[in-house]
Amino acid sequence: MGIYAISDLHLCLSDEKKNMNVFPGWDDYVNKLEKNWREKITPEDTVVIAGDISWAMRLEDSVKDFEFLNNLPGRKIILKGNHDYWWSTVNKITNFLNTNNFNTINLLHNCAYEIENYCICGTRGWMYRPETEQDKKIFAREVGRLARSLDIAIEKKLEPIVFLHYPPVYGRDESKEIIDILIEKQVNKCYYGHIHGNRSSRRVIEGEYKNINLKLISCDYLNFCPIQIS
Repeated sequence: MGIYAISDLHLCLSDEKKNMNVFPGWDDYVNKLEKNWREKITPEDTVVIAGDISWAMRLEDSVKDFEFLNNLPGRKIILKGNHDYWWSTVNKITNFLNTNNFNTINLLHNCAYEIENYCICGTRGWMYRPETEQDKKIFAREVGRLARSLDIAIEKKLEPIVFLHYPPVYGRDESKEIIDILIEKQVNKCYYGHIHGNRSSRRVIEGEYKNINLKLISCDYLNFCPIQIS
């Protein structure tokens, strides 16, 4: 039983006009993703998907995307990305998943999941140096959610693996409050998405940063293939 990770699937099976094929390197990406996934992932594995799952604007419009995801091998743990506009409340999403028998999908939101000797923790994160009052409130909530998720790992005495949608560090920019929590809770591994394209990836920070091992897991960056992390 392995733990894998990927982010930014940007599925659009209900509305092909929103597909990512117009971007360099994204041609036929859904078929590439499915092929790679089925070759690598078994039903006993878990795949964490760090946001930007579906382009659907409303939950009811995302059925085909979640059907595709549910039918792939393995358990999926998903968290919110900045383009997941369909994301409403946990209760509504849970009811939606249950109603459609999408029983291989779980939400990572104000919680954590125990898998073997690890605890899967995380939240969406937010932009650097929030300036507006609204951004400050959102950022504070995200910091609180991350802290609560990590507290579960500490309570269970398990090694935390953190997943964020927004990178905690990008070039010279740092989400200090998030980095401080990762340091305080002694997080060694942190995976994030959101960044696309060769130009943007030049500023990506990977490897050890303040004793935290960082890794970008955006779909195109991984060539549409989940990576094993345990």
